[in-house]
Amino acid sequence: MTWIGHSSFLLQMGGLNILTDPMWGDRASPVPFAGPRRLMPPGVALDALPPIDLVLQSHDHYDHFDIGTVRKLVDRFPRAAWHVPLGVGALARAHGVTDILEYDWYESATLGPAHVTCVPARHFSGRSLTGRNSTLWCGWVLTVGEFRIYFAGDTALHPDFATIAEQCGPFHAVLLPIGAYDPRWFMRPVHLDPEEAVVAYEAMAARQAHSAPVMIAMHWGTFALTDEPVDEPPVRLRARWSAGRHAANQLWVLAPGETRALPTLP
Repeated sequence: MTWIGHSSFLLQMGGLNILTDPMWGDRASPVPFAGPRRLMPPGVALDALPPIDLVLQSHDHYDHFDIGTVRKLVDRFPRAAWHVPLGVGALARAHGVTDILEYDWYESATLGPAHVTCVPARHFSGRSLTGRNSTLWCGWVLTVGEFRIYFAGDTALHPDFATIAEQCGPFHAVLLPIGAYDPRWFMRPVHLDPEEAVVAYEAMAARQAHSAPVMIAMHWGTFALTDEPVDEPPVRLRARWSAGRHAANQLWVLAPGETRALPTLP
């Protein structure tokens, strides 16, 4: 597990190299001269990536689907398979992706050693003032060999976390967003805050009979998208984690470029 930044991870499982929501752009914006600028460089340079086999795309927002990144990945890894929610395939094809599978919630596919399931999220989509919610958004469950990972994508708190765990778990790790949450009156319907991220984790962990998964924080520190201080999310996350009496080693707040190996479940 290597954190690139924001919601981008390099997952290396069972001989496969997998990217989530690849974002190497300098701005999360439709134009190069305005919009949220990257606050820290990608943890791994795009040119330093190993050969990519799979890409998991959660939705079409600019901080998750970056056209410049997509084009560079297509040039370097033309055989990579892209898994996207309904409607996002057209955008990917328009920028050179050829191997695409589109999913509705709870649809799944097996490709070689990887089993992929599209799961619900509470968010929205759209890249302009028109076309709002004309494409789907989602999270992903990825199983390769003995390891199973839940990648939440971009989401607010919703009642399906427990259902996802029941139907698709048990998980070795859950990757949950913790940033871009203030002001709450505006962001609560679409983004978790750190305390809600732990609530979501607890709903999933309660459905695992033998061992709780690792929680891995994402969607913070890379872009200043909302009003909270950019370094606040992990502080609040650790406080809520401690208050919940969860094991300290089960919470991973990675530095950009940091790699950790997941433990196996008992």
